[in-house]
Amino acid sequence: MLAHQIPHQAKLTRYIEIAPDVRHFWFEIPDMEEFRFVPGQFVSLSGIVNEKKVTRAYSIASCWYENKFELCLNEVKDGIFSPFLFRLKPGDTVEMKGPHGMFVLKEPASHTMFVATGTGIAPFLPMLQDRLAKDSANDYILVFGVRYDHSVLYMETFEEMARKHANFKFICTVTRPGPEWKGNSGRVQQYVFGEIGERRDLDVYICGLKEMVNDVRDRLKELGFHKKQVIFERYD
Repeated sequence: MLAHQIPHQAKLTRYIEIAPDVRHFWFEIPDMEEFRFVPGQFVSLSGIVNEKKVTRAYSIASCWYENKFELCLNEVKDGIFSPFLFRLKPGDTVEMKGPHGMFVLKEPASHTMFVATGTGIAPFLPMLQDRLAKDSANDYILVFGVRYDHSVLYMETFEEMARKHANFKFICTVTRPGPEWKGNSGRVQQYVFGEIGERRDLDVYICGLKEMVNDVRDRLKELGFHKKQVIFERYD
C-alpha cells in the first residue's frame, strides 16, 4: 500500500473559532515523525456517523512542519460529517489518509492570481506563505469573497503579508456587508476581471463553490487564457 493510502490516527490538539461556524483546527499524527505535503494538497478524514463510515476531503491550511497539519472547516448544520468534526475535543482522534491532490503551485514560479470564496481560502494560505517567502520577482494577487464581513477569514494575516511583500496584493469583497464594513462589496468576479484587465501573463488558481469556479473559468477562456493557466478546485 502506498504511504498516502495508509490510515493514521490524527489527534486534535486545539482549535479556535475564526468566524461564526468556522474553526481553524490543529492536528498531529502521533505515529509519524514527519508528515510532508505540498501546499494545496488535502487529507481525507473518516469517521462513523449513524453507524456508517463517512469520508470527506479537506484542504490543508498550513505549510508542513513536523508531524502536524491544520485545517479550516465550516460547520454545515444539516451536513453529515462536519458536525461530527465540530464535536471533537482536544485529545480526540480521527482517521486520516493523505496527503492527496495535485492542486499545487506550478514550477517554475510565475505571476499568479488566486480567487477564493469562503473556506476555499484554505489551500491559498499555505501556498502564499510558502511562495512569498521564496519569490519576490513575480506578482501575487489574492481576490477573496465572502458573504458577510464577519466571515473574512485570516484577514489580518493577509493584510500583514501585503505589508511585508511588495509583490503581493490582497483584495477582499463582501456580498452582504454590514453597516460597519468599509471595504469592497459585490461578487469576486468584478474584482478578478477588473484586476486582470489586459494582462494575459497570469496563472489563475480558483477555489470555492462550483458556480463561482465555473463562471470565472468560462470568462477566462473567453479572454483567451490557455487552459493550462487556469487551475481550479471545487468545494461542492
